[in-house]
Amino acid sequence: MNRKEQRQLWLAEYFKGTDFKVEAASEDASFRSYFRVTTRLPAEVKSYILMDAPPEQEDCKPFIQVQKLLAAKQVNVPKLYATDLELGFLLLGDFGDQLYLAALEDDPDRHQDLYQAAIDAMLNIQSIEAAQSQLPPYDKHLLLTEMQLFTDWFIGEHLGLQLDESELAVLAETYLQLSDNALQQPQVLVHRDFHSRNLMLVTADNPGVIDFQDAVYGPLTYDLASLLKDCYITWPAEIIEQHCRYFLQHYNQRFNANIELAQLQRWFDLMAAQRHLKAIGIFCRLNYRDGKAAYLNDIPRTMNYLLATAEKYPEFKAFHLLLQAIQPVLPIKVSRS
Repeated sequence: MNRKEQRQLWLAEYFKGTDFKVEAASEDASFRSYFRVTTRLPAEVKSYILMDAPPEQEDCKPFIQVQKLLAAKQVNVPKLYATDLELGFLLLGDFGDQLYLAALEDDPDRHQDLYQAAIDAMLNIQSIEAAQSQLPPYDKHLLLTEMQLFTDWFIGEHLGLQLDESELAVLAETYLQLSDNALQQPQVLVHRDFHSRNLMLVTADNPGVIDFQDAVYGPLTYDLASLLKDCYITWPAEIIEQHCRYFLQHYNQRFNANIELAQLQRWFDLMAAQRHLKAIGIFCRLNYRDGKAAYLNDIPRTMNYLLATAEKYPEFKAFHLLLQAIQPVLPIKVSRS
């Protein structure tokens, strides 16, 4: 029995005689895929999302664990209607198909209310304590492993470059500095992919938050960097600072902290650099390993963030020079179809 037949049988068992229709909803940067399931009852049409996560490649248990944690803190996450860990199916509530990204591209002036709502949700996420979450730590090993994706998949696989010992030493030192920056920060629950393609514009209680199954306990500014230095949309520095100030004011008030803006800014910039190194590596891996070429389009924006941060901080001068040397070798534009 193929995967499509398994989905149909599983849904038929759940809906027990109610007619339903299944359409592709989206895919993401994993082996998961998503389908919109609609049912037509005498009085209403109801819509669900079926997550199809093949168990040999994906584990649904972290999604269920984090969904319960976030829902308990009034974060607007999809309702969980049914689970089958053996088959790798989850039936979820449907937030629709209006991404934050599309809403912001259509009307950039909406950034203030949409990002403030997102930051409010982020603060709720950060209120979950480590003992309560029982999530793994975003430790030095994980931080360094993620940045190594840049070396392996972008420099090695995508650009086809073989760096000499001095150039590899520059990368190693940069990776250590960025990991140290992450570990020096207050540690909170981190969504780990809190950006405009994982935040949904909904009719009430924005944003609808999805794709949270990789959550860990880690650096304070990680999700803020994901949101404001987003690999899929760029904002002027003054808008980024405006939202950093909003975050800092509300974080300090809520958690009785006294972090200064300058400290937050450094944490934030260097945290974003760690994430951008990882993201560029992942975009290349998605192309060469998984056949998802459209992610290559997001490398130039992400590289520009890295260049700006490396130029801003003198201790990253050697890293900035290395980036400038490899920067002209960027991917061609490819279709997102």
